[in-house]
Amino acid sequence: MIKVALADDQTLVRTGFRMIVQSQPDMQVVGEAADGSEAIELVRRERPDVVLMDIRMPHVDGIQATREVAGIARVVILTTFELDEYVFDALAAGASAFLLKAAPPEDLIKAIRVVAQGEALLAPSVTKRLIEEFAKRPEPPARRARELETLTEREREVLKEIARGLSNAEIAARLHVSETTVKTHVAHLLDKLDLRDRVQAVILAYESGLAG
Repeated sequence: MIKVALADDQTLVRTGFRMIVQSQPDMQVVGEAADGSEAIELVRRERPDVVLMDIRMPHVDGIQATREVAGIARVVILTTFELDEYVFDALAAGASAFLLKAAPPEDLIKAIRVVAQGEALLAPSVTKRLIEEFAKRPEPPARRARELETLTEREREVLKEIARGLSNAEIAARLHVSETTVKTHVAHLLDKLDLRDRVQAVILAYESGLAG
């Protein structure tokens, strides 16, 4: 059973998400929060697998709340606007997925399942914006570059492709290897770099100067 917590300051939005989640036989809503501070308390108390987190909430916003709970539960960021200026900060804070509130119910269900399994979910358009955001920033510090020294040459290649927003299947095609091989490389590099998922891998690639 996938335990899901809902954090949004609009009651109607939470009600809608609750109905979608509860329609799945293997999912259960374990609680709701109307702001970030409530969300933090809820996650610490109920230990859900996944949190559906709004960004713009009173008292404590979704970014700070994500930073507090990302080590306990997987966070799916929900927002009204694809160009939300806070999305990048939320991903850097530890969110594993990003989803528009206007997305169809099946997309929400998919996002919950994907992150519950330990993966990250970034729509290509979001990955593209994430890359563009880093491209606008000053030259990335090389302080994290030494962390990449533990990677094999092939793992570095795979990390570069992840940073470009490519899926495992696309990386496999580019490197002329099987998708299973790519999955193995991804698992190894995440483990070596002590990263939670692909989102953090993209961020590290840009912070270290490997991508860009």
